[in-house]
Amino acid sequence: MILRSMAVAFLMNENQEVLFLHKKDDAAFLPGYLVPVGGHIEPVELKEPLISCYREIEEETGLHKNQIENLRLRYIIYRLKGFNDVRVQYVFFGEVLKHSTLVSSEEGTVQWVPLSELDKKQVSETTRELIDHYISHEQSESIYVGSMCKENSHPKMNWSILEDWEH
Repeated sequence: MILRSMAVAFLMNENQEVLFLHKKDDAAFLPGYLVPVGGHIEPVELKEPLISCYREIEEETGLHKNQIENLRLRYIIYRLKGFNDVRVQYVFFGEVLKHSTLVSSEEGTVQWVPLSELDKKQVSETTRELIDHYISHEQSESIYVGSMCKENSHPKMNWSILEDWEH
């Protein structure tokens, strides 16, 4: 069994747009797709995915920690890829300060996408499910846990609130 841990960020601006990385057409994973900024968590970052998230944001966008506000964990997503590849994704949401300069990386170009137009874009089903849930629960302070499954031959996310049963 392989366990892959990733940290990604959905960064918003004042115009209700989300920052995405448009993957190159020859990328090994999701070529041509819009994906959230982020990537694999390094072994020394396993206990603190927020550190990994900030590192990935800087590597892929050029944004520094001081250009981002309210970056906080909103989701933990579990997916099974094949028979022995478990993927755990720590999903953060935050805001980019006005007048922040973006740069693209070797992985693709960064671009702002209006939330209202996301349904017309090439994004993964996981991203689509996450954004739909976020829009309907934007004011919530909870951390949600999602597990991707198939329902009636279509991908679907099962959601639960992460909570401490002792309190």
